[in-house]
Order: sequence, then C-alpha cells, then structure tokens
Amino acid sequence: MKGKFITFEGGEGSGKSSALAYISNRLKEEGIPFVLTREPGGTKISEEIRDIILDKANTEMDPMTEALLYAAARRQHLVQLVYPKLNEGINVISDRFLDSSLAYQGGARGLGIQKIYDLNLYATDGFLPDLTLLFDLDPETGLKRISANENREVNRLDLEKLNFHKTVRKNFLKLAQKFPKRIKIIDASLTPEQVREEAFKAIIDVLK
Repeated sequence: MKGKFITFEGGEGSGKSSALAYISNRLKEEGIPFVLTREPGGTKISEEIRDIILDKANTEMDPMTEALLYAAARRQHLVQLVYPKLNEGINVISDRFLDSSLAYQGGARGLGIQKIYDLNLYATDGFLPDLTLLFDLDPETGLKRISANENREVNRLDLEKLNFHKTVRKNFLKLAQKFPKRIKIIDASLTPEQVREEAFKAIIDVLK
C-alpha cells in the first residue's frame, strides 16, 4: 500500500485526542495527505457498532461479545475506509486500533491476549500499523482529567473501576515490549506541548 497507517493508543484521559488535533493541523501545514479516523467507528456501520459497545446502558455485555463487536467494527472500517485510502497514497491516522482490543478485552477482561490477537488478525487479514504511538499515563491522572473535562464523552469503559484501568495500562506496556519496532511509548505525563511535539516527530520520521 502506498500510504502509511498510524495508530494512537493509550488509557482513558491520556491526551490522545488533543495530540491528534494538534498533529492534524501540523500535517495540513506540511501539505502531507492524510485522513483522521477512529475506532470503533470511522464508517456508518462501524459507528453504529460503536454506539452499541459504548452505550452506558449495556453493562451486561459479555466480554467475548464485546471483543467480537470490536473486531467486526474494525473489519468494516478497514475494508470501507482504511484500505482504499492507503491504496490511493493517503496516510491514515486512527484513534485506536487492534492494540486496544489486546489491552482491554485480552488483558483487562481476561480473555487472553493471544486469543484476541488471533481473532483480530483473522478480522484484519494480518494487517498491522506502520507505527503505533502509545500515550502512557498513570490511570489515576487520566481519570481525573476525564472528570475535569465537561465536554468529553463519558462512555461505558470510563465507568470501570481503577484496577481495570491499571490492568489496561500494564498490558499496553507489555505490548510495547513485545512489538518494540512498531510501538513507540509517549510519556503522556509531560506537558501537552512536549507530548504533541514528541508524537509529531515520531510520525514525521515514518512518513518521510
């Protein structure tokens, strides 16, 4: 594929969204072709699946049902948006991708990282990002940021207990150790300016 696929990962409140907004503006200034998307979502069908997954009323959702819904939304997203754009030579930057399923459903939900990895490789035909930025932040700090931000969407995953989010972080860091060539850790406890600049530099290095 002609374009590059870059994903942003991290726990709740880690600052991915503000970094994405900043990087989008910088890439526009540089004249670099790209589209910004998100998971679950990005296309009509995937957004509808997102509504089901994150609905605060769906507290009885089975963990494997959750994992399968994420994989289904991911497949549709790839086929309908990501693959076509990459084939056109347009870079794609996605807020979350496969690694979130590994950390959340595979790790924190206890389904097993390898099992969820295999499930998602089946859904994506083995497709992986060219670069993944992991915004690493202590969950307590991240959840405080969410509480302080009145404009942020509060979804079902935000309502999980602190230990759940600590387990998510631990598993993200395990993934970074497992895939060091693909996953770059960004220290999200730094100032917003430092975080954004470090993330932008990592992306430019891949796109050049």
